[in-house]
Amino acid sequence: MPALYGSDGMDWQMFYAAYAKTYIERDVRALAQVGDEVKFLKFMTAVAARTDQLLNLASIAGDVGVSQPTVERWVSILRASGVAALLSPYHTSATKRAVKTPKLYFLDTGLAACLTRWSTPDVLRGAAAGAFFETFVVAEILKSYANAGILEPPVYFYRDREQNEIDLLIQRDMTLYPIEIKKYADPRAGDIAAFAALDKISGVKRAHGGIICLYDKVLPLKDGDVTIPLEYV
Repeated sequence: MPALYGSDGMDWQMFYAAYAKTYIERDVRALAQVGDEVKFLKFMTAVAARTDQLLNLASIAGDVGVSQPTVERWVSILRASGVAALLSPYHTSATKRAVKTPKLYFLDTGLAACLTRWSTPDVLRGAAAGAFFETFVVAEILKSYANAGILEPPVYFYRDREQNEIDLLIQRDMTLYPIEIKKYADPRAGDIAAFAALDKISGVKRAHGGIICLYDKVLPLKDGDVTIPLEYV
């Protein structure tokens, strides 16, 4: 949002409230017929509150008071208009125990904070800080692909029934680059222990990965994996 970014005196909450209103009244109407604009705003808030979580249509439908097919259709509207994205889980025929449900990301963290009433940085540093930090990183990576003209980027996450979880997998050919995202400045080698789960997948190669974090230098961790400063994203 260049106007907001370039102004020190603009009220960000007023800006985002006006943005959401205009988005619903113009863009949403152009994409699909939404009969209840109040419920759609409630839906947007429910999605923003679930950023960085597995998509749960039933949970969102219950909070908003609409059907699951309606939620599914409205999620597609958010995706089509660039407000939200679904990150697919990585799985092949060799990863039968991998989670198959996509993760939901609300791509504008400022708008998400406005909708969910996180009014100050100090308040946001609480329980939602990790989710918002990961959302910001994922959004920046997806935008970098979009700016390069790649609208279906080879970016995934990994989670299996053994509780191995990797925040991001970037695939190039048959090689996987694993990435963890941590909102702190003291990453440890233990944070990337789940990378080893990729070695059990036949037909692919695991390359060096790293941890995107608040540490300001590239620091070796283990076996070629490194810390990745946030400014590199």
